[in-house]
Amino acid sequence: MKRSFTSALHCDRQSFAKNQTLDRNRLAALFYGTIAVIGLFLAGCKKEVNTTGNELQSTNENAPVIETNPVNNYTGLSAQTTWELQQARSATARYLNISNAIADGYADISVVVPNMGHHYLKAANVDATFDVRKPEVLVYNHHEDGSFDLVAVEYAIPLNLSANAPAGFTGSADVWDHNTGFGLWLLHAWVWSFNPNGVFNPTNPTVHVD
Repeated sequence: MKRSFTSALHCDRQSFAKNQTLDRNRLAALFYGTIAVIGLFLAGCKKEVNTTGNELQSTNENAPVIETNPVNNYTGLSAQTTWELQQARSATARYLNISNAIADGYADISVVVPNMGHHYLKAANVDATFDVRKPEVLVYNHHEDGSFDLVAVEYAIPLNLSANAPAGFTGSADVWDHNTGFGLWLLHAWVWSFNPNGVFNPTNPTVHVD
């Protein structure tokens, strides 16, 4: 647009230099005629820009929302439960890098479950206390390229230390697994990978272990 405007002015100057003998009326007519053409050109450009902007806005409004924090996508939970899940997520953010988890005492226990993942246990956290910010287990999905994605946290309370299911998260949505094979009360919380079956469901159909 700027180039067209400059070219138009350049043409005006050439015309003005060649027609210095033109009378004042013809010169005025040429000048105002050029201004009118430039005005129409600018108006057309402005309309084109506005139309494009409106189309872009319409597209954005209709585009699906991509939520990077899966906790915000779970429904039917109380505000307190959602806040506790956010706390679990915040406390384990550093473990997105599995090297940090290993450095902090989480060890591979060779438990690999389909639609769940690879389990890393921190033995020092295993006691009779449920602490939302200190999960006993981190669950990772392993990919063919060797990378690991943190997908869930898991809480583990020894059965011999707690005869009843731990209080756990606020509300009744967290259903603990009375796992006699491991001798533990177990509870998954899918705070790093959205689980369409529910945040506390033990398996996640979107997780495919490689």
